[in-house]
Amino acid sequence: MDMTHYMELLATNQPWNLIIYMAIPVILAETIAITELYLLYTRNFTGAVRKINKISGIIVGIYFVGIFIYLFKNAVIPITAAGEWRTFIDVIAVGSYLLGVIPLFGMTLLEFNIIYKNYDDLNKLKIHAIFVAIFLVVAHIAMIFGMLSPGVISGAAHGGMAM
Repeated sequence: MDMTHYMELLATNQPWNLIIYMAIPVILAETIAITELYLLYTRNFTGAVRKINKISGIIVGIYFVGIFIYLFKNAVIPITAAGEWRTFIDVIAVGSYLLGVIPLFGMTLLEFNIIYKNYDDLNKLKIHAIFVAIFLVVAHIAMIFGMLSPGVISGAAHGGMAM
């Protein structure tokens, strides 16, 4: 079956690549999203929920910077140099996934009080929620394009079950 590099990455070395590149970042982002709904609703910026939110925001940003650097060096540069992109679908899938580094690392910078340091807790949480939303959008774009066969655009024959 013809697949994007994104899907190939997730399908290779099962289940480890799926856990490393998809499950961990998405579980952390979903944890942040759920805790932020609670925090925005209750306005309780102390306690266990806020700590979970803060720790998840720090971990996911640092973690994803590592993923970004690794994949850029070991996948994006070699694929580009060899001219092996599998249509623009492949570029969108991989590019959208890697764009997740911007909002995720933004959350980490926010948690370390490097950006928006003069904002109060509520306004910082709103910025945090915007970062989570941006990540979820680019992650879903990556998933949608990643699951699409590049053969749909290129007209290349591909294997698989006929529906």
